[in-house]
Amino acid sequence: MKMITIKKSEWAGGLEKAAQAFRLFGPVKEKEFHSFKRLQNGLLPDLACLNTRLSPKHLIYPQSEVMFDYTLDESKADHHILKETARDDSPQAVVGIRPCDAKAFVLVRMNFDTPEYQDPYWIRAYESTTLVGLGCAAPCSSCFCTTAGCGPYHEEGLDVLLADAGDHYLAKVLTEKGATFMAAAGWKTAAEPQAADQKIAALKQASESKIASFVQTDNLRAIETTDLHNAAFWEEVSFSCINCGTCTFSCPTCWCFDIQDENRGKNGVRMKNWDSCMFPLFTLHGTGHNPRGTKLHRVRQRFMHKLKYFVDKYDRGIQCVGCGRCVRLCPVNIDIRRV
Repeated sequence: MKMITIKKSEWAGGLEKAAQAFRLFGPVKEKEFHSFKRLQNGLLPDLACLNTRLSPKHLIYPQSEVMFDYTLDESKADHHILKETARDDSPQAVVGIRPCDAKAFVLVRMNFDTPEYQDPYWIRAYESTTLVGLGCAAPCSSCFCTTAGCGPYHEEGLDVLLADAGDHYLAKVLTEKGATFMAAAGWKTAAEPQAADQKIAALKQASESKIASFVQTDNLRAIETTDLHNAAFWEEVSFSCINCGTCTFSCPTCWCFDIQDENRGKNGVRMKNWDSCMFPLFTLHGTGHNPRGTKLHRVRQRFMHKLKYFVDKYDRGIQCVGCGRCVRLCPVNIDIRRV
């Protein structure tokens, strides 16, 4: 594990060098919101933003992704045969990702990369991605990462952790992928390890002291599943929900998807698209039966999955990193911290 000093005067030049070996992405402000965009033509990541409105999960798990293409034209020898669509899995680096979003990829990997099932699309994208994180000096008021197994300077899932130290960044290189990125950027000035560790520890302590939201999650595994499932409070929680799906689409750890064939004339593609357990069609059977036919059923499923089913199945804490996006964006103010 290396500690490197990056002068802010050398930041832009280093990213320009890294762009020769990596496709770079980072938080960019468009109008009034920040989102993760390709960094090209001198565009720099805006590291002053607290967090993006939407998570960067689309950089590894696109909202709509073409997997196969085919033709229905029977005059062609390959008609009705699925052919894998070419995709770009060249190295990419996400610069300025927050620790909570990096930890989210660790949780999502438990679904897409298991001994029983491996999603080749997700795995190839993840393995070709380097995550260069920035510690949070000023967490949002809705953040509760420290009680969700994460934190403003959490390292899990990151390849490099940056800490803003005034006129320079301290870069903690955590993986070989991180070392490769730093070398490509030409950042190699070593920092004194003990002093750098002490500085990052002080920044971490100061940041954690600003987090005002705390949620008790330690006892969730011990609670009987049926007791939670049948609890009376679900009626109150679900009452105002409009099933818009904003919570799931903004969440960095939600992974539900649907696969559809889309035809245009005699040509078509098979696509994987984000879906949501909050949508009535998500569980609608071909027979017309829907096991989650009411709003209450769907709201309960979302929270039970994040706060109970995931906990029981993986024993890795809750399926949430405390980023607070669902709290900030819910149009009817449903708050997972109160649930």
